Amino acid sequence: MNKRRLLIIGSNGMLGQRLVNYFQSKSDFIINCASAEESSFIPEVDYTKIDIANKKDVQLLIKKFYPDFILNAAAYTNVDGCETNRELSWKINVTGVENLAHYAITSDAHIIHVSTDYVYDGKNGPYSEVDNVNPISYYGRTKLAAENVLKASKINFTILRTNVLYGPAKYGRPDFVKWVVSSLLEKKQIRIVTDQINNPTYLDDLVQGFSKVIEFKKTGLYNIGGDEFLSRYDFTKRIAEYFNLDEKLITPIETKELNQPAPRPLKSGLINLKATTELGYLPHKIEETFALMQEELSLI
Repeated sequence: MNKRRLLIIGSNGMLGQRLVNYFQSKSDFIINCASAEESSFIPEVDYTKIDIANKKDVQLLIKKFYPDFILNAAAYTNVDGCETNRELSWKINVTGVENLAHYAITSDAHIIHVSTDYVYDGKNGPYSEVDNVNPISYYGRTKLAAENVLKASKINFTILRTNVLYGPAKYGRPDFVKWVVSSLLEKKQIRIVTDQINNPTYLDDLVQGFSKVIEFKKTGLYNIGGDEFLSRYDFTKRIAEYFNLDEKLITPIETKELNQPAPRPLKSGLINLKATTELGYLPHKIEETFALMQEELSLI
């Protein structure tokens, strides 16, 4: 059996860890991991420290491993940080993708790249793949620029747009659900916005999107979002209710009260119809994801 060779970029990140865990368990794949840190968070994997903004690093890694697929889960996702660290965010989010696309040609690799609903302005969501883009933050502009890099390239590519990722990544900073649970357990008052609407996406559902793209050899643009559209505040209340935590600690506010450097798309979210139809994508129900996280992470 010919095993397909997967190069997972950003393997130490929240999504990267779940991609590694999933494809590591499949006998028909050989995986190679790469991230910016000195060593892999996940033990016993082939790992390379890489700066994807460095052409030489990218060239050597692709030449050495010769991947069939490059799964790009690397990004500078600090939305406010992108406003002040513009050079760094462009290097990671755009120059890095340029380098991956340039050297993917040498192994005829198919790039599967993660993008975001921040390419929209958040005035008329939820959005389909054919709706007009209009990013209102520098982060959104870098992610749209990366999409355009791939569209202008001569390689096979698939872009997966997603939003509000959460799930049971073992290492690194806590996801939104874990943060809410730990905050409420510690009886901390948390302020959550009522005017940002999304369909929060479970990490393993996005991994499912990657797997389906590889299985069906699909190229182009797909939305991969959660099962339900709701405000961040309502999502937080659902977390508190499921884990039997004190909802009185959750204070509703509007986004403008946070005085954040970067504007946020408010009425957003992603319509999954194309992915459902062409990929057979089927996201979990919200409470199902909480049960899965509770089982894996023993949250309470």
